[in-house]
Amino acid sequence: MISSHVRLIASLNKDLIFRCLIDGSGSDPKEKKSAMGKYVLKRIIYSIFSLLVVVWAVMLLVYSLTDRSAIFQTDDVWNKRSNNDRVLYEYTQYSKYGYLEFVNFNNYSKQKWTEVYGEAYDSAKEFVDDKAAIQKTGEAYLDNATVQEFINYYSSKGYNIIRLDTQKYSTGKTKPGGTGYLLAVKERLMIVRLFDYIKGLFTIETTKDVADESLTDRYIRVEKDPYGGPFAVVGSGTTHKYLFYFDSRFPFIHQNWIHLNLGVSFTRFRGQEITSVISEPAGDLKTIRTQYPAQLGTDIYVDTASDFHTLTYNMGELTAAEKEQFNDKYTIATYRRSGLSMLENSFVIGIIATVIEYFIGLPLGILMARKKDSWIDTVGMWYIIFIMAVPSLAYIFMFAAIGTRVFNLPYKFANAEIKVLAYILPTISLALPSIGSLMKWMRRYMIDQMNSDYVKFARAEGLSEKEIYSIHISKNAMIPIVHGIPGTILGCLTGAIVTERVYSVPGVGNLLTQAINSHDNGIIIACTVFYTTLSLISLILGDLLMAKVDPRISFESKGGR
Repeated sequence: MISSHVRLIASLNKDLIFRCLIDGSGSDPKEKKSAMGKYVLKRIIYSIFSLLVVVWAVMLLVYSLTDRSAIFQTDDVWNKRSNNDRVLYEYTQYSKYGYLEFVNFNNYSKQKWTEVYGEAYDSAKEFVDDKAAIQKTGEAYLDNATVQEFINYYSSKGYNIIRLDTQKYSTGKTKPGGTGYLLAVKERLMIVRLFDYIKGLFTIETTKDVADESLTDRYIRVEKDPYGGPFAVVGSGTTHKYLFYFDSRFPFIHQNWIHLNLGVSFTRFRGQEITSVISEPAGDLKTIRTQYPAQLGTDIYVDTASDFHTLTYNMGELTAAEKEQFNDKYTIATYRRSGLSMLENSFVIGIIATVIEYFIGLPLGILMARKKDSWIDTVGMWYIIFIMAVPSLAYIFMFAAIGTRVFNLPYKFANAEIKVLAYILPTISLALPSIGSLMKWMRRYMIDQMNSDYVKFARAEGLSEKEIYSIHISKNAMIPIVHGIPGTILGCLTGAIVTERVYSVPGVGNLLTQAINSHDNGIIIACTVFYTTLSLISLILGDLLMAKVDPRISFESKGGR
């Protein structure tokens, strides 16, 4: 009875069989496209909410649950200060790190009397009296009018007034660092900190950025680019002169118009923008032969590392040399540097390792499944067990020893005379365990598919084993693998922590661990935003890619998978 049904089904058109058994799809393409759009919108909304929750949780951990004094563990300036000067320095750093807001009475008095006396404020009697008032002992400092004004103003704004009494020896001499201070301090609420961070995450340059009243010609327009590109979008009144331009450096299209503000590094990179830290090369200065903007079209050339595509507005007075070299007050440029940025180093290693793992791991996994229980399958399983069981540090050092001794490859990035060779060991160390993982899962999915009903129908139809494996089994076994491809590719941007640390790769993989060790709150929050965003994007892309490969997957809220 069963065999007669099999023969009947096998007699049907094989395309119809596989459309029913494999695709299982009969939905209208327009309805599917609409459902996909709704799904993507919903996932984006959920992702934004998830990102906010994760950033809030990390901020809570960093700013509330971790002892804030830990930021001074490796701070030489803090160690050299004492008494009130040390306390003042602590409040300054806490304010810089985002823990709180504080105002020093001395700065308040300076600003007040500068508005009256200008640059001569420091010799004004009122300013001198203010400075002397806060050095008085007891409650005598409260008799000063500016002190009362300061206390009333900041108390009304929710600040706590902190008095650091002058510290003196018994002889009456002030101790080192014992100068008295009057401070207004207010802790920052977590919700305020999160709101400020998200609000400032993206900024767009406008013609109102430059606060110079003498600049009257403000515009954004397209001009011919004299420094390599066919054209450029330039601005006047914007922070940068070149907002959109082309050059010879990958990815060849660049912009200074929209800025991603991940935060500032306070410990490791001392005040640098984290976006610049990870995206700009940090090698040696790279000079080229070019011309200053005011000398274009002449026979005057210079060898300089200045990148004129990065020009920003100079608020000061121009020197005589600058007036000869530039047409306007956009005179401040960053320098060209050789090599790749942190992000590029991590991505190059990661993407090459990804290509290797998919081109080797998938075919080997398929071969192991087809030759199940043969010597090929046995050898493959031994490799999988070895690479999964041995700690990553162990096999990385093993590969490093083989590579350096047998093939004379450079071990540390900085020691490589030929920079290209420095990428080989990190790439291999990153690819080999991933190859084992792909072999394992591809073998498993293939074997699962080999036992499916549609394979029996295909054989009954008379399809060859090669057609069955290459067209049907492999395609269906690839569906779960496909979901992880976007995450693997985007994950190349985050780097590999262990691998980069062992080989001293100047990438982003080691950035988070170093930030945690040095209590660099700015980098910790930035890495959280960066990693979480990439993870959420990869999940959405993985779902879309899997739905593209497998027509049975529906984005409908009911009845879909």
